[in-house]
Amino acid sequence: MARKPRIHFPGALYHVIARGNQKQKIFLDVQDYKTYLSYLSEYKTKYDFQLYAYALMKNHVHLLVEVQQTPLSKIMQVVQFRYTKYFNKQYKKVGHLFQGRFKAILCDKDQYLLELVRYIHLNPVRAKIVDDPQKYSWTSHSIYLGDEQSKIVDKKFVLSQFCKNKKKAQWEYRQFISSAINSGHQNKFYQVKDQTFLGEDEFVDQIEVEKHNYDPIIFDIPIEEIVFEVLQAIGIKREDMYSSSRNRNGAYGRGLVGYLAKKLSGYMIKDIGIHFKREPMTISQAITKEERRIIHNKDEKKIVEHLEKKLLSGRRKKYLITNA
Repeated sequence: MARKPRIHFPGALYHVIARGNQKQKIFLDVQDYKTYLSYLSEYKTKYDFQLYAYALMKNHVHLLVEVQQTPLSKIMQVVQFRYTKYFNKQYKKVGHLFQGRFKAILCDKDQYLLELVRYIHLNPVRAKIVDDPQKYSWTSHSIYLGDEQSKIVDKKFVLSQFCKNKKKAQWEYRQFISSAINSGHQNKFYQVKDQTFLGEDEFVDQIEVEKHNYDPIIFDIPIEEIVFEVLQAIGIKREDMYSSSRNRNGAYGRGLVGYLAKKLSGYMIKDIGIHFKREPMTISQAITKEERRIIHNKDEKKIVEHLEKKLLSGRRKKYLITNA
């Protein structure tokens, strides 16, 4: 069966599985694991993607990645190329280290994010390497349980799904993991639709809409201009938009600006966050809320369409985004 082209759009969540060529081991020493993670961290900063979970096993890797403007294919290509180059030099080998094309399943974030975090973190238990996921050093499970700030794993959003209180969220997360510790292999995470999707029919339909609506051309629009047009369109005060307080109107306005800035001009979430002096995760959540409003509220959809038309009128094209 012919391979399907990878589907890319900002906000796409993928369960990535990369295996060693002919089932060979891809990690032989502690330093190998550390090196792979260092490359992930380096390109995470460069390409502005979210990494919600990872599990590095002897002969394969599981990653849970949410992309922004950079397609997953480009991210994985550079990570695997760098690591293969390191591995071959370290062990005096030549040729391919990874098995052909990595597997990437496009997942319904609302339905499967937490389940996939758990499934990935329990990989060493299913492989009978350990009886407790915390005993295995090369997954992101311990990062979720610890108090340290991780630059590689975006745990804050996942933990917020359990509770706003950090300590209670960590406790509930631990219980969530423990509840499935004897569950074994889960076929449902591999039984995908159309070779690509993990989700219900409604999710698949929504992705098809995304594919047709996604415009690879972005435009040179200063974020200040987007802010100005949004303020005019929804009638809120500028001080509310930039207020440090949890003002509902301000949060709505920032979400709308963020959505337009990302879609029309390719702004990265971290740069939108810097503009508003907000954490990237806060901006990401505001944009997600706006995306849902557009889907479920016809009036909101009209507002956005009006703003897009106004912002794009006579605007110069900036560059093309490479589709995966």
